Order: sequence, then C-alpha cells, then structure tokens
Amino acid sequence: MNIGQKLAWDDTVLPFQLDAADIRGRVARLDGVLEGILRQHDYPPAIEALVAEMALLTALIGQTIKLRWKLSLQVQSKGAVRMIATDYYGPQVEGEAARIRAYASFDKDLVTDVAAFDQLNEGYFAVMIDQGEGNVPYQGITPLAGGSLAKCAEAYFAQSEQLPTRFELSFGRSTEAGSKEHWRAGGVMLQHMPKASPFVAQGEGGGDVLQPEDIVQGEQAENWTRANVLLDTVEDMELIGPSVAPNDLLVRLFHEEQPRVYDAQPVKFGCTCSEERVRQSLSIYSAKDITTMTTDEGRVTADCQFCGAHYDLDASTLGFDNDKNPDV
Repeated sequence: MNIGQKLAWDDTVLPFQLDAADIRGRVARLDGVLEGILRQHDYPPAIEALVAEMALLTALIGQTIKLRWKLSLQVQSKGAVRMIATDYYGPQVEGEAARIRAYASFDKDLVTDVAAFDQLNEGYFAVMIDQGEGNVPYQGITPLAGGSLAKCAEAYFAQSEQLPTRFELSFGRSTEAGSKEHWRAGGVMLQHMPKASPFVAQGEGGGDVLQPEDIVQGEQAENWTRANVLLDTVEDMELIGPSVAPNDLLVRLFHEEQPRVYDAQPVKFGCTCSEERVRQSLSIYSAKDITTMTTDEGRVTADCQFCGAHYDLDASTLGFDNDKNPDV
C-alpha cells in the first residue's frame, strides 16, 4: 500500500550557517524514519507524538556528532510515560546514512487525553555521547520543564553547553491525497556559533537553569534575536509539507542573513540488536537465573524494545560470563 510520496529531502538533515549572523543550524525532515520507529508499537496518540518529537530532536542534534559516534537522548519520568529513549548512530564513513531508533515505556492505565508533554512528570531530559572504545561517555541532564521536549533540549544546551539554541518543530499524521495516513516531522534548529566544538564543555550542574537569552550579549544578542524573530514566522506546512524544500525554506526565512548550506546527511531507521548481543546480555545471569527464564520447551525468548525483533534461544547454550555485558 502506498504510504506517501517519497520526496528527495525526506529523511535528511541539512546543515547550514547564517554568515551575517554568526549562527549555524540544521533543517530536518523525517518520514520513513518515523514509520520504522512507530510501526513496531501500538502507542496511544500522545505517546506517538512524544516519540516523534524525540526522534526529530535526535536527528537535529545528532548531525553534529562525528563518524562512528553514538548520541542518545533519554527522558525519565514518574508520569504516565516512564521513559523515552532514542539513539543516533553516526555513519561509519562519509556519505552513508546515519541510523536512528527510538521507543517509549509507559503505563497505559495512566495515559489520558491531556497534552502530550503532560504525560511526563518529575523527571529529567538527558543527553549522552559515546565517542567509542577507550573514551569516557559524556552525559548531561536538565529537568523536564517548559512545556515541550524541545524546550528541555534548549535548556540543556544553555545550561550544560553554554550554547544559545532554538528549535522550531512540527510533527503529526500526514493525510496526503491518495496515500495512507502516516507520520511526518520537520524542524529547524538554530544555534549560536560556539567558541569550541560542540559537546566539549561539561557543566558542573546545579544552580539556575539558563535560557538562551541569558548567554549572548551586545551585537551577538541582536543577531540572535533577529534570527529567532524570523524563525517565528515559519508555518507548520513549510516545516512538514511536501512543497517547500529545505533550501527554499532557508531562503524564505533568512535570505538577508546569507544562509550557506552544506551536504545533507541522510538518516534511516536502524537497530543494532542481534542474537549475539542478546546472548551477551544474558551471559551475566547464573544457571539458576536462566532456569527461571526458560520455557517448558527449554527456550529463552527476548524481544527488542526498539525494533520488535523476537529472539528464541536454546537455554542450554546460554552461559554465565562476568566479562560480557553489553547493551542490547
């Protein structure tokens, strides 16, 4: 069945900078990525919206990381939604697609008809970067506040990275004529050019949560304010619709700021689970623990939360090994 017309800019992240304003940014459009993420689960609409927003933020932020690095965003909450987790895997080589995966854990009995963000309560928004073997992973957190996950991400960059950052996002179910209803998402990220590479600064935490306007001063503040005012004029259909390409959108919004674009980064849905990883994750358990997981037929089963893959393993082949315990 036709899901929707595939556009040249679907599932891409276009990096750009505004030469006249000392600001950089990204334009993201997600289509097939969201289909890959959401079709695995039967989420209520509010949960789907939160996962779509997190996936879009992950694409926009993840484009910054280097080849073979991994970016993870995570929400932990005491509300109806317990956790939302996303991963962005940088491409192995230049030109390849980055991979995104995401899932949510929630209590269906607590999900209500209130706004999506109100399904969260008393928690935090976390950003984690894995630079590969031999490097200490980086992690920063900020409280859940501001009324959206995008506002949480803005607060994170202001507080932990001292980088004024702005997100303008749109996401929802597309009802294009002749196509099956499906999720689409689009957004723009603006960020004041940093003094050093992104994610280098590691804040100590504590104190007041900073906002972007607390950081920039003087002419820089004027440039930042002007760019934000221009972004305020963007319409949902310009972010998510099929008729405005990312390049055209930048010209519409920022032509006087001299936008300069770079090569777009393709992204796709992709999971890293495998039977080998499942076996390794089970290797921390004793024979007694394995017995409690074993069916009458002598099998141990496991399902991947991200992609829904089902693994059915012979319990007699599962052993105890303290030296192996990677994440699935």
